Amino acid sequence: MIKVYAPASIANVKVGFDILGTAISPIDQTTYLGDCITIKKSDTFELYSSGRFVDDLPQVREQNIVFQCWQHFCKKIDDTIPMALTLEKNMPIRSGLGSSACSIVAALVAMNAYCSYPLDNNSLLRLMGEMEGRISGEIHFDNVAPCFLGGMQLILDANEIISQSLPIFDKWLWIIAYPGIAISTVEARKLLPDWYNRKDCINHSRYIAGFIHACHSKQSHLAIKLMKDTIAEPYRKKLIPHLFQIYNAVIKIGALICGISGSGPTLFAICDKSDIAINVAQWFKDYYLYNDTGFIKICRIDIKGAQILKE
Repeated sequence: MIKVYAPASIANVKVGFDILGTAISPIDQTTYLGDCITIKKSDTFELYSSGRFVDDLPQVREQNIVFQCWQHFCKKIDDTIPMALTLEKNMPIRSGLGSSACSIVAALVAMNAYCSYPLDNNSLLRLMGEMEGRISGEIHFDNVAPCFLGGMQLILDANEIISQSLPIFDKWLWIIAYPGIAISTVEARKLLPDWYNRKDCINHSRYIAGFIHACHSKQSHLAIKLMKDTIAEPYRKKLIPHLFQIYNAVIKIGALICGISGSGPTLFAICDKSDIAINVAQWFKDYYLYNDTGFIKICRIDIKGAQILKE
């Protein structure tokens, strides 16, 4: 039996639209924030589902991304391998926390291990990006790369290098607030313009380049100052009512920055003190939860990425 866990992730990280993402895990270490895949031997292909958000999965097996992962994995290795898979769906769909990436990464890592590692990490990551593209409409790696490899990943996709790790700030606490509603990644992408003005392009280049420099030079305050979004946030703010009022409220409490996780509706805030993080988390609980399916977690960057729990 193979069991694999793949963590949640924050794409874009405000300053790096489609090229920056970080894996996250709760600081209490008592619960996983991600999906699990279990594979057992079988004479045929079987797919089962469980978990808190199992009811949100497609009812038709062929529409399940895990089934599609199996199809494409078998095509990639040129062999049809029977197996019994169970998806433990612990992540809400269309939450902005890399839910599809969790399922894709866990599934493909588990399949690769079950079949004695026919694919290297680069081939596996490229397949993950392709599977993610089937959901979002475009191939992108800013969720699957950190989910698979851990840490904060900068997407390069050049010279056979898909992504590389950035240095992280160990003191940063990441509060993630999922309100319990869904926003479609495809619909959120449709809000973005086809063309940007020169000033926005220059500013975006300056912010992301400066942020990367700040990470490597360990200038946490500079990194925070440069976490500005000129690409997506100005157009997606209409999806989250009172977005800038929310930002102002948590920053007034003491958060260093606040932003949209992926396409939303999950928001993230960064703090460098635990008491402030607790207060920010409480504010989100009081004012940002829409229903009982929402949740607030205080996290750190997950440096491990996908983990094989049983083999």
